[in-house]
Amino acid sequence: MGRAVAVRALEGSGDLDRFIRLPFHLPHQRPDRVPPLLMDEREFHDPAKNPQLTHCLVERWLAWKDGVAVGRIMGIIHQHYNTAHSERTARFYQLDAIRDPAVVGALIRQVEVWAKENGMDRVIGPFGFSDKDPQGLQIEGFEHLPVIATPTNPDWLPPMVEACGYGKFEDMVSYRMDIPAELPAVYHAIGDRCLRNHGLHRVPLRTKRALRPWVVPVLRLVNATYGDLLGFAPMSEAEMQALAAKYMFILDPQLVQLIADANNEPAAFVIASPDMSEGFVRANGKLLPLGWWHILRAMKRSKQMDLLLGAVRPDLQGRGLTAALGVALLEVARQRGFTHLDSHLVMERNTRMRAELERLGAVIWKRYRVYQRPLLPG
Repeated sequence: MGRAVAVRALEGSGDLDRFIRLPFHLPHQRPDRVPPLLMDEREFHDPAKNPQLTHCLVERWLAWKDGVAVGRIMGIIHQHYNTAHSERTARFYQLDAIRDPAVVGALIRQVEVWAKENGMDRVIGPFGFSDKDPQGLQIEGFEHLPVIATPTNPDWLPPMVEACGYGKFEDMVSYRMDIPAELPAVYHAIGDRCLRNHGLHRVPLRTKRALRPWVVPVLRLVNATYGDLLGFAPMSEAEMQALAAKYMFILDPQLVQLIADANNEPAAFVIASPDMSEGFVRANGKLLPLGWWHILRAMKRSKQMDLLLGAVRPDLQGRGLTAALGVALLEVARQRGFTHLDSHLVMERNTRMRAELERLGAVIWKRYRVYQRPLLPG
C-alpha cells in the first residue's frame, strides 16, 4: 500500500528544475495538452528575468508519493495589488498533479496554510502574477485545442478543486467566429465615420521594421486601458521592452491593425496571429533543434486566427473604433484564407465585447474559471 502524500517546499536549483519539468512527465494529462516552452518557464521562475518575483511573496511546493514527485503548486501574495485593492488575497498557480484527489487536496491545503500564516483571508486561483499569465482552469470545451497563453488542464482537475471547497470567482469565455464573406455595410460606415469625426487615421504596417517602433507605445495603451481587468498589473518600461523583444518573431504585421490620433499616438489596436497550438504540441517544450520549425509551420498551415491583444483608448470607447479595427482585420483574414477565429479569453462580465462578437455570429466554445475560497480564522 502506498504511503501518504508529502508536500515539501523546493530546496535548490534541482528542485526548481523538477518543478518546471514535472507537467511534461505526469500521467493522466489531457491528450491535446499544449505545453509551454521550457525556456519561457525558466524565465518565468528567474528573478533576473521576471521582476514580479521580487515584488511578490512566492513559495513553491512539490508533492511526493512513494519517493516520486506527483504534483506541484505555486503560492503567490501580490502585496502591491492587495494594497491597491484593499485585499488580503493569496493566489495558487501552476497546479499540476496525477489524477489523485489526495494529491490535489494536499497541495491546495499547503497554500492555504501558508496564506493564513502570512495574514491572508482568501485564496483564489489558478492565478499568476497578472492577467498576462494563463488564468483559471478550463471547465468547458475540452474537445477544442487550447491556444497559447490559456490553461491546458485535464477535465478531471476542476471537480477536484471544487471538492476542496472552492467556488466560482470569475469566469472567462472564448468565442469561435466564422470569418464572414462580407461584413454588413453598417460596420464600414461606423468605422469610417469614427475615424473622420475624431481625427484618427490607420497606420500601415507592412513589415516588422515598420511595426517595431509601435510595440512599446501600444503596450503603454494597454496600461492605460486594462485597469479594470482581474489581476491587472501595469507593465514597467523594462517589462514592455522585454515583452516586445520576446514576441516580435511571431508577430505578423498584416495581422496587427493600428489606429493613431493626430499626434501619431496609438488610439486603438488589435493583434492577431495564426493559431500555433499544433506547433507547440510538436515542439513539446523545446524550441531547438526543430521546435521553432514546428511552430512556424503550424502558423503557416492554420486556418484559425487567434485574437491575442487589443485595446481602445478609454475616452474613445464605444465610438466605433472596434468596428474600424474589425473591418480591416477581417478583410486581411479573408485574403489570407482563415476560416474562423478564436477570441482568446473574454471576461464573462465584459458585456460590451461579448455583444460585439455575438452580433457577428460568434458562439462560446470554451469556458475558464478562477476559483476562490475564504480562509476561516484559527
